[in-house]
Amino acid sequence: AGPDDEFLAALEAGTLPPAQFDHRGHLRAGFLYLRRHDFPGACVAMKRAVQGFARTLGKAGLYHETLTVAYLSLIAERLADEPPDLAFDRFLERYPELASRAYFERYYPRGTLDTSEARATYVLPRPRDAD
Repeated sequence: AGPDDEFLAALEAGTLPPAQFDHRGHLRAGFLYLRRHDFPGACVAMKRAVQGFARTLGKAGLYHETLTVAYLSLIAERLADEPPDLAFDRFLERYPELASRAYFERYYPRGTLDTSEARATYVLPRPRDAD
């Protein structure tokens, strides 16, 4: 098993050090799940992994459906044009905007993601100038 397999195995087992599951760690997990599953399968695998990991930390309510599905969408969109052997580090070098939460605000105005609805179910993006 390589480092990517070990990373996902530790995440799924709840043994990954929490510092390794920061925003970059979330992106890496999403990238890896999208390499292993179709889009719906990656969404399910990511949800299970994040919810399980959060439970091991005693933070069962930490999972955020909108953030998870939206970031998986952004990653999948970019992966569509990439070779299957592209490594995660190289992927992030090619798409550095994914590492910035501010980039995400072009899809979700401030406050939109703070709702309990956005945590529990996927909320469609709204342009900044939408009513």
